Amino acid sequence: MVHEYFRSFNLFSEHEIEEFSKLFELRKLKKNDYFVQEGERCKEVGFIKSGIFRSFYISDEGKDMTYCFRFPNTMIAAYSSFISGCPSKESMQAIHDAELLILKKETVDTLIKNDFNWTRFLKAIAEQEYLELERRFFQLQRDTATQRYMELLENYPDYIQKIPLQYLASYLGITQRHLSRIRKEVSF
Repeated sequence: MVHEYFRSFNLFSEHEIEEFSKLFELRKLKKNDYFVQEGERCKEVGFIKSGIFRSFYISDEGKDMTYCFRFPNTMIAAYSSFISGCPSKESMQAIHDAELLILKKETVDTLIKNDFNWTRFLKAIAEQEYLELERRFFQLQRDTATQRYMELLENYPDYIQKIPLQYLASYLGITQRHLSRIRKEVSF
């Protein structure tokens, strides 16, 4: 899986992928374990082999606000904390048991120093993160909760049923009751 992911960027040779894949450490997280918690510094990046993660923060009113999900075959990090070294403003929690391949920040920094393609890779990741942030911003401004739910259903049909309703409702910006109505409407 991780090999396919890196191949998709067309930056690294098979030999390079094989070599730096050896640098990843396998980590298993149980349901509700954290990859990173608000206030901690994110000092690693992970490739999700299995499991689903949610990114959330606690509002000033004390409300748990899920704003992002991460699925298998994608990277995960509290990105702003990872690049700045500042404490994270978000928490990333496993919704189900999960397996990650972890790279420490020091390892990433060494790879960047030794191979310009790693700089290109991180640039591509930063661009993806920006596009995702912009997509989410416009989605919240323009789309109805039903449209946002339908997009999730269309893009992640295998995972949508595995996300607890309270997290899904929070992500959509609606109550669980409203989510139940939407699910009834779209299930025909």
